[in-house]
Amino acid sequence: MSVKHKISKAKRNNQKKNKLVKQGVIKKGAKKLKIQRELPPKVLKKPSNDDVSEEESDHGEDMLQMVEKDDLEFLKQAITNRSYGILNKVKYSGPLTSKAKKRKLNEDNETLETEYENQIEDTSTKRVKARLPIKTQRGLVEREIVVDIPEEEENEQDENYDENEQSDVEEEEFTLHQTEIDLTKPISAAQLIAARSETLRQKKIHIGTLSSGLLENPEEKVTNLRTLLTLMDDETPEVFFTVRKLVIVSLVEVFKDILPDYELKNVNPDGVKLKKDTLKLQKYEENLLLYYKKFLLKLEKYCFMLVKKKGDSRQISEKDVEVSELSVHAMCDLFSAHPYFNYGQNIAQVLVPFLNNPRKHIRDVVKNTICGVFKEDKKEEITLKVLRLLNNFLKTHSHTIHVEMLEILLVLNLKDVNLDQEKEQDVKNKKLQAKRARILQMSKKERKRKKKLQELEKEMLETKAEESKQVKHQNLTEITKIIFNIYFRILKNSENRKMLSVCLEGLTKFAHCINLEYYVDIVNVLSFLLNEDWLGYKEQLHCIQTIFIMLSGQGEGINIDPSRFYIHLYKDLLTTNAGRNHDNAFTVLKTLIDALIKRRKKITNKRIINFVKRLATLSLQLLHHGSLGCLGLIKTLMQLNRSVDILLDLDTSVGEGKYQPEIADPEFANASNTALFETVLLSRHYHPVVKKLARNIASGVPATGDGSLPLEYGKMTIEQLYSEFDMSEMAFNPPIPVLKDVKVKGRPASRHFADGSFYDECKASIKNSKGKGTFWISI
Repeated sequence: MSVKHKISKAKRNNQKKNKLVKQGVIKKGAKKLKIQRELPPKVLKKPSNDDVSEEESDHGEDMLQMVEKDDLEFLKQAITNRSYGILNKVKYSGPLTSKAKKRKLNEDNETLETEYENQIEDTSTKRVKARLPIKTQRGLVEREIVVDIPEEEENEQDENYDENEQSDVEEEEFTLHQTEIDLTKPISAAQLIAARSETLRQKKIHIGTLSSGLLENPEEKVTNLRTLLTLMDDETPEVFFTVRKLVIVSLVEVFKDILPDYELKNVNPDGVKLKKDTLKLQKYEENLLLYYKKFLLKLEKYCFMLVKKKGDSRQISEKDVEVSELSVHAMCDLFSAHPYFNYGQNIAQVLVPFLNNPRKHIRDVVKNTICGVFKEDKKEEITLKVLRLLNNFLKTHSHTIHVEMLEILLVLNLKDVNLDQEKEQDVKNKKLQAKRARILQMSKKERKRKKKLQELEKEMLETKAEESKQVKHQNLTEITKIIFNIYFRILKNSENRKMLSVCLEGLTKFAHCINLEYYVDIVNVLSFLLNEDWLGYKEQLHCIQTIFIMLSGQGEGINIDPSRFYIHLYKDLLTTNAGRNHDNAFTVLKTLIDALIKRRKKITNKRIINFVKRLATLSLQLLHHGSLGCLGLIKTLMQLNRSVDILLDLDTSVGEGKYQPEIADPEFANASNTALFETVLLSRHYHPVVKKLARNIASGVPATGDGSLPLEYGKMTIEQLYSEFDMSEMAFNPPIPVLKDVKVKGRPASRHFADGSFYDECKASIKNSKGKGTFWISI
């Protein structure tokens, strides 16, 4: 005997819903309306006949008083004409039993549920967009367009937003009021502009409302980011370019404010119960990362509209170019504000190719951003990632690039890196460990104890932040290797003068970090470049400076004759002047410091004397800060080598021959037979500090007494003399004193002549010449 189990209504409804989901009629997760059942009317006691008559009479009087006269006339006409169509829709089926009532209620509920589910199915996969209405002779015609929702958007909504979250989060509503324009009449330009400005104003209010709400409470209003991202794809033809730019700027400012300075990591411990606040924070961080990633993807799409590939002949409109340039600026702002946040390396991967963009202002923006990140990078992690991307880009493009890609390397500071020291330390440590292993044969217990001590030492290093220093040193070593890898490839393969100039400038800055095993090869390559005709004077200076930096540092023991480099430097020293190439003066001074001061013990007195004479001649054709640098170098050389004092002797009888400045070799120019006559001219210079320094040199560089320098100028280095008195920013140092007001004296009352007859003769000639048209100045 089969027993029928009673099924609850909720279970039956769930079975129907699952069946519809399998058939594809409705989607999983669709919510149903809660339908409230109507309670059956309460049954009142049957009144008596007397009560009924009284109530009916009263009810009739009340009804007549409530009905207006027009309605009464309508009812009378309907009765006389026998037109009862108004009551056709009313059906009466008599009193229902209790079972019939329940069945009817269930059927009504099922029909309402199916209608609602069908309505959800229609609207879930489609989106209705309103268009401007058209006014015709029959009236306004409303226009709507039904657009299918992409599957990706549906999946994202299903993944990220649960039913509970949708019920809790209250999205801000905003409706755009359409401007009413009579399209049957001609429309003026002013009306079109007014309509567009009104639409744009409403969009601005919408964007501002969403952004301000997000800044006030990011955790609760994080879904505003989704609405702002959808506004970026708004296709309103009048304002969509402007709206897109406004949304980009707003989102950049919002993300700069709400993003943390550290990287968010998705940690989902299995089997661990988290607190409600922790789960809420974790959900917020996931949503924040999701929307940030979507925003970066959109920016990347707009950015690469500026990049044209081979065979691409499409024309980019000015509006698209503006949006693309704004997207590049937005990427730069996000990268400079939060370089350590998630997707920092992805942003760098987008920005590095724009260092080679044909547009100069785009290259400058990206270069300044990356240079700023390099300066602020403490752990050198972001710097290492960017340089790896840069190295790969240079390999694929065969070094046919703009110089901005190499100029960012000049910002790096690699003073504490010594690759040779690292190798020596590793070899030394290996030898010591091998020696220790031979001497000590530890037992198993001693090895365990040693392992624990090493772990303890590691923890101690972490507390002292020593481990971070080691990581930074490792990063610096990798950065140095990448830089020299780039520079050596360019020296070997490239003949681009601008690239080679920047490369040589970088080599001069980082030459102290080069391995000793590469010194001979680099010197030979640079010596070969000096003989090339296409190499400019600035590039030659960088080649010579690089060689002298290497030879004056760790390469002192290398057997290389630098005389040919001294000849190159001496021969072209007077090429620099106060004209367009005056910027080379600072490079000349730095090169001479490395060649003459740091190597003063390895050069002859003749060479130093000839260079001092050539420097004095050079100071006559430079601006005042260049002249100060040359005079400061002469002063230092005279203090370090007293043989230079022979240039202050005016007796030319003592010497080996005649001074010949046209000879290229400084060993045979015979400058000792001349004197520093240039100090006489420089002592009358317009700049007061040049005057003082020239007189100090002419007096034999005394520290005290007559001809000595004031203390503030005497302690300044050569670089300080050049930089602090530079007038490129239109600031004269020292400041020019303000002239005093001088009162003009009046003419003397009387004139006295030594010979009185001459005065009488002049007076008579003036008297005779009056009236003859001759003009005389009165005496």
